[in-house]
Amino acid sequence: MFTVGMTSIVALVLAGMFTFLKPTHDANEALYNKKQILGALNSPLGINADALSDKEVAKYFESAEQVVVNSKGKVIADVKAEDVNMEKEEKKAVEDRNLPVFIMNNDGEKYYIFTVRGNGLWDKIWGWIALESDLNTVAGAAFGHKAETPGLGAEIKDNAAFKKQFAGEKIYAENGDYVSVAIVKGGAEPSNMHGVDGISGATVTCVGASDMIYDGMKMYEPYLKSIKK
Repeated sequence: MFTVGMTSIVALVLAGMFTFLKPTHDANEALYNKKQILGALNSPLGINADALSDKEVAKYFESAEQVVVNSKGKVIADVKAEDVNMEKEEKKAVEDRNLPVFIMNNDGEKYYIFTVRGNGLWDKIWGWIALESDLNTVAGAAFGHKAETPGLGAEIKDNAAFKKQFAGEKIYAENGDYVSVAIVKGGAEPSNMHGVDGISGATVTCVGASDMIYDGMKMYEPYLKSIKK
């Protein structure tokens, strides 16, 4: 009886601590997510998103426009991009998903940041692809993962040189066809505006990331076409 009583008390204390700490945890998680999103702008803005202070991160997002679109490219009213949980959206049918878009202005330049999500070698991977105002040229990219191998697949997140390659690549061919940006095993040709060099020893992760970018950005096509008009 005493043991059962103590177990109940401990459970109540832990529940109370969780409730008390949850707002702080949520705020820290939101800040971490925003830094990851800004990581897609490291190249064009010359910043290190991870090194930004809380106030600096908040300043970027204060001036950012946040929209959420559906599979047909229509903007969903009264929903902020930062409130979309991509893990939950991925469980829905593609046509039912909400897709977040972050639009940021810097010194007269406009950048559109799109969220993509896919499968790596061991578990989920995700990323943010920033496009310039022409909605074709990649301004930058950032990636994250749940369980990729350090020094191999995890390099999609940790290797700054790998991510820097995406700046200047194109997601559309000259004839207007959607082609995305592929991660090429053995290295992309310098003249290839739709490919970057892969990571040695991380073939499966790179294939997964290529598929993720292709499929993820493809879902945004209806929106891209609508704002191009």
